[in-house]
Amino acid sequence: MTILSAVWEFGNQEIVLNKTVCAVIGVTFFTLFTISGAYIRLPLPFTPVPVTLQTFTVLLAGAVLGRKLGISSQVLYVALGCTGLPVFANAQAGLLYLMGPTGGYLIGFALAAWVIGLIIGEKKAGFIKILSAMFLGEVILFSLGVAWLSVVLHIGIYKAILLGLLPFIPGDIVKLFAAATAYYEIQGRARTIFS
Repeated sequence: MTILSAVWEFGNQEIVLNKTVCAVIGVTFFTLFTISGAYIRLPLPFTPVPVTLQTFTVLLAGAVLGRKLGISSQVLYVALGCTGLPVFANAQAGLLYLMGPTGGYLIGFALAAWVIGLIIGEKKAGFIKILSAMFLGEVILFSLGVAWLSVVLHIGIYKAILLGLLPFIPGDIVKLFAAATAYYEIQGRARTIFS
């Protein structure tokens, strides 16, 4: 295997992939994965922040792709939405959506993916390290989301926590463990392809 290629075993054959091609495919896949996560949503009547699968996709993007490609996939996602493509939750789009109540979470996607990739690094990681990196990513994502929610709705931080964090803790614990387990199982292949 050279620096410019990755070897992927498919059955009894080895397929040599160019690293640039792998990077483009990885970023595109996780951008589309984040978009699909926005469409799987559960609106809550007491908060403007819906439950989506996006935090799960962000956790995996940072771990699988690493810090540079992980943040790239999330920046591309936000950029597509800002240009008018209906990729945000509830098929919303536009720069004004970013200025709305969930804008902080969207910015948090990119930063969380970067931090997760940075902490996990390029070598094989133990489950606790993976889980810790993803947990820190969640803390960053929700901190930015709650802070922005407080600003946009002109409410105190305590009320913003009640609306933008507490309802999501049970589901995000499940997503956190699911993402950490999934990455732990595939990390060898991911590191071969994306490192």
